[in-house]
Amino acid sequence: MIDPALPRFPSIVHALRASVERHPEQLALICREHTLSYAALGRAVLEVAVQLARLGVAQKRVIVALPTSIEAVVAVFGALAAGAQVVPINPFFSRAELEVGLRELDATLAIVGADVRDKLSELAPRFGLACVGFASAPGRGPTLDLDLGFERETGSAEWDALPQLAAGDRAIGIFTGGTTGEPKAVEHTHASAFISVLQHCSVWPVRAGAERFLSAAPIFHIWGLFYATFVPLYAGGTLVIVPRYDAEEILAAIEAHRITVFGGGPAPAYLGLLRSPRMASTDFSSLRYCLSGGSPCALDLHQRWRAATGCALLEGWGMSEAAPLCLSRPDAPKPMSVGRPVPETRIEVVDLEQGTRQLGSGEAGEVRVRGPQVMAGYRSRPEATRDVLRDGWLYTGDIGHLDAEGDLFLVDRKKDMIIVGGYNVYPRLVDEVLYRHPAIAEAATVGRADERLGEVLVAFIVLEPGAALDEAGFFEFCRQELVKYRRPVAVTFLGALPRTTARKVDKKALRALAERDASDTSDAGQPE
Repeated sequence: MIDPALPRFPSIVHALRASVERHPEQLALICREHTLSYAALGRAVLEVAVQLARLGVAQKRVIVALPTSIEAVVAVFGALAAGAQVVPINPFFSRAELEVGLRELDATLAIVGADVRDKLSELAPRFGLACVGFASAPGRGPTLDLDLGFERETGSAEWDALPQLAAGDRAIGIFTGGTTGEPKAVEHTHASAFISVLQHCSVWPVRAGAERFLSAAPIFHIWGLFYATFVPLYAGGTLVIVPRYDAEEILAAIEAHRITVFGGGPAPAYLGLLRSPRMASTDFSSLRYCLSGGSPCALDLHQRWRAATGCALLEGWGMSEAAPLCLSRPDAPKPMSVGRPVPETRIEVVDLEQGTRQLGSGEAGEVRVRGPQVMAGYRSRPEATRDVLRDGWLYTGDIGHLDAEGDLFLVDRKKDMIIVGGYNVYPRLVDEVLYRHPAIAEAATVGRADERLGEVLVAFIVLEPGAALDEAGFFEFCRQELVKYRRPVAVTFLGALPRTTARKVDKKALRALAERDASDTSDAGQPE
C-alpha cells in the first residue's frame, strides 16, 4: 500500500507550494553555478504562472522546448500552475521532427530555448503557435520574456487567484512511439502524475527535507520528469541538475554535493561512469540509492557498480503510458528483475495471442497492468488508445514472466522497438527519413547490441541506379535530419536488401549481418 505517512495533495503544484512553505531557505535547485532556494523557486514559478494565466492558457497545451535546466523546471511548474497541459519536447529535434509533434498537439504556446527558437519560430505561424523565451534580469529568478505590465507578485492570494486544478484535468503530455512507432502524445492527469510520486516514495522512501538528488535525465522523458524532477521537489530535497550527460561532471557532483539519491537512468549511464578515470577516486559514501530504468542492467553491471561504490543498483520499470509499474525493493533487490508491482498496481502476464489468459509463474507472455498511474489515453488517437487500454488493462507490449515471489523479469519486446540509451527508437520512422534522400532507393535500419547504450542503430542502404552517396554524405544527412539517438552509427551499402519468401525485408538476416560487421570503432556517443 502507499505509505499513509506521505502527504497527499491535489496536484504536484500543490506539493511544490507546501515545500516552499516548509523549506523556504533551503536550496531547491542547483545547476552548475546557478542556484534557487525554495522561496526563490516559488516566486519564479508564481510569476511565470501569472504571466501565462493572463495569456489564457488554462485547459490548453503549452510546449516546453528547453534543455534540462532550472528554467525548464520553472517553466513546467509555472505552466501547470496556470492550468495548462504541459508537453515537454526534445529541444534537439530537427525541424521535421518538431513538425510531426506540432501536428499532434494543437498547442497554444511554446516556451523555448536558444537551441530550438529559430526552428520553432519558422513553424509556429502554420500551427497558430506563439513562442516565448526566458528573460535575463539581474537579481531576479527566471521569468518569461514578456511585458504584461505588472510587478512580481507573491503570496497566497496570488496563488489562489490562479485557475483551480482538478484531479481529472489533463496535466502532462509526453511523446512516445507507444507500441506502433508513430509519435503519440501520452496524456496524464494531475491525479495520475501525482500518484506516481507517492508510489515511488512508498518503495524508495526519502527523508523529507534531507535528501540531495542528482539527475542528468532529460526533463522531456517520463523518468526525468516524474521521478527526477517531481519527487525531489515533493520531498523538499535539493535537486542537483547536470544539464547533459557527462561522466566527469556527474562524478564530481556526487562528491561535491554529497548526493544521497542518484537517479542515473538507463544502464549505459552507469557503464559510462564505470569507464571514467575519475571513478576510482570519487567518494560515494553519501549515496543511499542509485536508481536505474529505461534499459535493463546486466548482472555484471550490478556487481561492478556495487563493488565500486558500495551502493546497490535498484532497477525500476515503467513507460510513458504508466510510471512507475515495478520497482526493486531496497532491502532485497533481485538482479535481472525490475522488481514487484508498486502500490495500488496489478500486473499480469497473459498469452500473446489473445491477451486474455493469465499465465502461471515462470511462463513468458505479454505484461498487462492496471493502476491509478495509467495514462488517460493518447491525444486525438482514440483507436490507438483502444488498442492498448482494454477492459481496464494497459497492454504494455513487453514480454516477461513473474517468479513465485511476484518479481517481474522482462525478457523481450513484442515489437521491433530499439532502445538506445533509454530512448525508444522505431526503425520505420528512421527509414522514412532516410528515404527522403534522393540517392537512396531502399533503406532498412536494425538494432545492434552496444556496451554503452544497450543498442544502436545500423542502416542498410540500396542506392538509386547511377546515384552516388558515401558514408560521409550519409552521416551528414542523418546529422541534419535526425536527433542524435535516432542516428545510425554504421551504414552498409548493398546491391539489394535480403527478403523473406513473402518479399518482406528480412530483418533477421540484417541483424545477423549487423552483428557480424560490428567493429570497435563505432561511436554513438551519449544521446541528446
